[in-house]
This record gives sequence, C-alpha cells and structure tokens, in this order.
Amino acid sequence: MRVVFRALTAVSAVSGIVALMLWNHGDLVSFVYFTVQSALIIAAVSAVAVFRPVPAWVRGAATLYSCITGIVYHALLANPSSPFYQVDEGAHALHNLLLHTVTPILAAVTWLVVERERVRWWYAAAWLGYPLAYLVFALVRGAFVHEYPYPFIDLNKLGALGVTETSLGFTVAFFLLGLALIGLGVLLRRLLTRSDEDARVEDAARV
Repeated sequence: MRVVFRALTAVSAVSGIVALMLWNHGDLVSFVYFTVQSALIIAAVSAVAVFRPVPAWVRGAATLYSCITGIVYHALLANPSSPFYQVDEGAHALHNLLLHTVTPILAAVTWLVVERERVRWWYAAAWLGYPLAYLVFALVRGAFVHEYPYPFIDLNKLGALGVTETSLGFTVAFFLLGLALIGLGVLLRRLLTRSDEDARVEDAARV
C-alpha cells in the first residue's frame, strides 16, 4: 500500500508539472513558483521512497510543502473573498487540479494514513527551512526583475512592512501546519494500530 500511494503521488506531481509546461508552452518561468518547486520535491521524494527507504523527516517535509501549496492556493489565491485572490485562466485546467488538489491530498493521505511515521515535534520548525529560503529567493529575484511570484510577498504593492507582516503570518501558519501533520500522524497511528490489533484478536477468537 505504501508503494502504491508513493507512486501515485509521484505520478500526480510529475504529470501536473508536465501539463503545466504544455499549458505554458514550455515557459521555464513556471519553476519560479513554490507550487512547481514543491511538486518537484514531493515527486522526487515519493519516487525514491518507492525503491529505497527515505528518512521520515524528509518525507514529512515534502508532505508539508505539498500541503502548503494546496492550502494557500485554495484558501487565498483561488478564494474570491481573499485579499490575495487572483484570477487564474487555468483554474479548471488539468495541471491546476493535479498540482493544487490531487497531489497535496495524496501526499497528506500517504503521510497520515498509509505511512503513519513517528517524528519529533521540533521537526515542524526545521521544516520551515525551505519556505524561508524560498522567501529569500523570491525577494532577491524580485529586486532584480521587479516582479514577484505571489501577491502576499509583492514588495511593489505591499511595501517592506506589509511583506514582513505577511511573511511572519505565513511562518507561524506553516509551523502550526507542520505540528498538525505530526500530531494527526500520532493520533491516527494510535487509532489505526489499535484497530488492527482488535481485528487480529477477533480473527484469532473466531479461529
């Protein structure tokens, strides 16, 4: 089951990137976006995990980044009531469905239900390394090209104070999301393990 879900996650992420490249006629600027980069991470980690062991903290990090992509897109970028709402011509395109919905769901289900790994709570803080590095990358790049991949880190519109506030808010939110993935993993591991043990007891009693 683990192999199947890991493979499905990798295929979904790669298919989403390929579909996006076809939609954008091969425009490599797509790789500037956190969406595509997180899809590459979860695809690589999931694909490798199909064939050989990958540390739980690495798989957890990749899962968090994929979940961030899905949540930020649906809650902020595709939500008309959000101050960061953006009209997306490809909202109903295949790449959008795969990258922002299917892949994050598969990643979360694989981590929470199928793998049920035990990791330390402080990993939620360590996992913030990549999102923070991405923020630095996006701001430095923006200083040269004068455009930013997302409205909530757009210095041209929000100014330094606005970007600082949103960045701090996202950092806290992502940390809490990491804690949630770890905590739910612990809870589901206990519940499902207990369920498996009960099922084995019942089967033994019937025999």
